[in-house]
Amino acid sequence: MDYTEKLTNITVLGAAGKMGSGILLLSALEAADHMLKPENKDKNFVVNAVDVTSSALPGLMAYIRAQVLKAAEKKTVLLRKLYANRKDLIENSDIIEAYIADVMSLIRPVTRIEAAYDSTLIFEAVSENADLKIRLFRQINENNPNKPWFFTNTSSVPIGGLNKSAALEGRVLGFHFYNPPAIQKLVELITIPENNKEITEFALQLAKNMRKVVVHSNDIAGFIGNGHFMRDALYGINEALRLKSEMPLHEAIYAVNRITQDFLMRPMGIFQLIDYVGVDVVRFIMNVMNPYMSNEELHSPMLDALFAKGVKGGQYADGSQKNGFLKYEMGKIVEVCNPETGEYIPVAAFAARVDAWLGELPAEVLPWKNLVKSPEKDALAAKAFEAYRNLGKRGAAIALAYARSSREIGLKLVSDGVARSADDVNTVMLTGFFHAYGPVNDFVVK
Repeated sequence: MDYTEKLTNITVLGAAGKMGSGILLLSALEAADHMLKPENKDKNFVVNAVDVTSSALPGLMAYIRAQVLKAAEKKTVLLRKLYANRKDLIENSDIIEAYIADVMSLIRPVTRIEAAYDSTLIFEAVSENADLKIRLFRQINENNPNKPWFFTNTSSVPIGGLNKSAALEGRVLGFHFYNPPAIQKLVELITIPENNKEITEFALQLAKNMRKVVVHSNDIAGFIGNGHFMRDALYGINEALRLKSEMPLHEAIYAVNRITQDFLMRPMGIFQLIDYVGVDVVRFIMNVMNPYMSNEELHSPMLDALFAKGVKGGQYADGSQKNGFLKYEMGKIVEVCNPETGEYIPVAAFAARVDAWLGELPAEVLPWKNLVKSPEKDALAAKAFEAYRNLGKRGAAIALAYARSSREIGLKLVSDGVARSADDVNTVMLTGFFHAYGPVNDFVVK
């Protein structure tokens, strides 16, 4: 079966979710672009949007329509070629409306998994629950005569286990989009020895057509992205607990969050990032990864304590941030939680004291938004870390230790065979996490 044939009947499982909606958009756009080619005029294309939450499907379709409009406006030159035989379409606006109609006509929003029984390609974006994935894969596989390929968006569950337990005979691989899939450029591609050349080549071509940067990860729980993030987050949590001897825990959380954002010149502090991903999600991923980890413990009682109090983080439907380690108003951090008590304390009550304890930022340190835009990012970051070594302040010392830990985590991913190279680790952190410099570098250890 050639590339286009695989696109004729696609199913996205978990289509109304945060990840599934973006995957649905990208797959529908790819299918539509092939459907509109003259040589495919006699082929039938369909994209099944499967989600158990029926009430979410109308909102999903509204989201897809709005995003298809944006996509169409960016590629009017291509669309004019695709619609060259449509003499009734004269203005760009006419072509854009026709494209929206064609893309939307492909999508079938449904709540029943039976829609996948005719599919040739299955994208899976349900929760990080191996048992659920296996059950869905097995049910589809046993009822689908087409021997479909399964592209799972898992960020932590080993692919080999899914393949074996669902009896897929190598017809599954990890195709891990980053959030949000429509914008994020990175895809982690996780293959297993049972995959044949055809499925791997298709995955690479699909990623290329979707304009994604592909990084290969070996099939070890957590892969590169979460392999680094979970350990980096655990280091930050434990660092806050260590600082608890110097200050109250909520102040220590604030201090570590500020160090990881301002001193390490990252887009978010580590506790803000945990909140963004979801306290519950980070906790769950650690629990998924931990059984596969020998000689280390990926678990945080602090996350357990927050989860037990019903603090989960994540975002509301409008994209605003829910409370987690931190409380937010208009996107700004206004309070910090003490996980031991569940109490939120206003930042204004202690920030000046903690900032003074940390010490000032050297003049060489740039805000992330300035550093990330510079063509000399590494050189500028190197100057900042050199300034930390010369400064001798508490915040600078903690930042240096944190950066060294982050580097060691990256190197261990290579030595453990998760990543093929340090460059791959850096690419994931630069592209998937928007860091301004890769964690595996020389300037943090000079």
